[in-house]
Amino acid sequence: MADSATFDNYVGGRWVRPGDYAENVNPSDLSDVIGRYAQAGADTVEEAIDAARQAWPGWAAAGPVPRSRLLSRAAGQLASRAAELGDLLARELGKPIAEAVAEVNRAAQIFDFFAGEALRNTGTVIDSVRPGLIAEMHHDPMGVVGVITPWNFPIAIPAWKIAPALAFGNAVVFKPAGITPGSAWELTRILVEAGVPEGVMNLVMGSGSVAGTAMTGSAAVDAISFTGSQAVGRKLAGACVARGIKVQCEMGGKNPLVVLGDADLDHAVDCAVNGAFFSNGQRCTASSRLIVTADVHDEFVDRMRARVGSMVVGDARDPASAVGPISSAEQLESNLAYVRTAGAEGGEVHGGERLQLATEGYYMSPALVTATSNDMTINREEVFGPVASVIRVADYDEALATANDTEFGLSSGICTSSLAHATDFKRRSQAGMVMVNAPTAGVDPHVSFGGRKGSSYGPREQGASAREFYTQHKTTYTDPR
Repeated sequence: MADSATFDNYVGGRWVRPGDYAENVNPSDLSDVIGRYAQAGADTVEEAIDAARQAWPGWAAAGPVPRSRLLSRAAGQLASRAAELGDLLARELGKPIAEAVAEVNRAAQIFDFFAGEALRNTGTVIDSVRPGLIAEMHHDPMGVVGVITPWNFPIAIPAWKIAPALAFGNAVVFKPAGITPGSAWELTRILVEAGVPEGVMNLVMGSGSVAGTAMTGSAAVDAISFTGSQAVGRKLAGACVARGIKVQCEMGGKNPLVVLGDADLDHAVDCAVNGAFFSNGQRCTASSRLIVTADVHDEFVDRMRARVGSMVVGDARDPASAVGPISSAEQLESNLAYVRTAGAEGGEVHGGERLQLATEGYYMSPALVTATSNDMTINREEVFGPVASVIRVADYDEALATANDTEFGLSSGICTSSLAHATDFKRRSQAGMVMVNAPTAGVDPHVSFGGRKGSSYGPREQGASAREFYTQHKTTYTDPR
């Protein structure tokens, strides 16, 4: 680190100055430059991978207690600095401040959980069918793990990848999203201050086309965990499969929330607003398709329009703001383009306009698009902004069919008072996570996270399921005679 406004990569136990830096700008106020963050070239990535490769054997042999203590110390620092780090997160991403602080606390909970998992890496001992032999099954570290994370949860998603990687004895090379380097840098510094050994944790900031490509092309990386767009994820997965290394991809969703006529409409609207518009709609689990039966459609739409129209858009660090700015100019234009397309294809657009506020920022009003059909672009492609569409259906059977009619399968939800419909939906919904009378977004730190179809590839994340990706199985036989 050169000075208070310049933030370097962390490689092999040292803060390494790059050849170039990029400004990290506050999307709530484009005149506010948070700092200048290092841009790693391919050579820096290779140095990080080499450092991780050299450090990994010692960390793998260290045993569970040092790993658990490291993660526990990191959890404590995250929790104690939640207000400060939440303010940074809101400033660099535009996530409303209350949600930003909650995200930091969630990261602390994740590290705390995996501090325990480091001590629970149990194996199995079983009698062999061959007399006298003892069969044992173990879970060994993978080695060097590449972690590539998105900008929408810039501290929680890195936490749920890095914490299990370290817990199970791996070394990490971490490449965060280019527009949210501040949270990643602070998380890395916390791990350094918590005592992570040199080379076990490495941070390489920069573009995906440079740093990410260098990571996926390295023969010294044993596994890669990626969260991001479907297009990038599929390309990355193909490259990893071609090299024969383990890969895990989370690639978004087009998540349905079904509202039936017997639902508590006040609660259904709460679920829809939370799922669709919290975190500025920038969640892969967002309720982007609101599928409503005809008997309550009009009343539901009226209530949604009133709620969405009353949401305050403003600076993310202002507690009065329900919706902050969009993360970047490119994402804002993408959102507005989807809204324009929805209108051109016959949807009725309510909101979805570029806003000029007291400070120059990437602001738009939340958009509700009604009178849509499931074959419209707005209902086929992930928008990733404060935009939700409403689809009218005749009954439960059509609602279920419409919900499943998508190439994605991350999260889904239903609002109903019918136990029969809730039970059937949980069984037949083609999603990895199903919510009943709850928002489609929001998963506990200790349960598994992941989807089906085009949303996910590879083992699940979070919870006890994380061990499946960050370890490799070994079976041994012993003849004690």
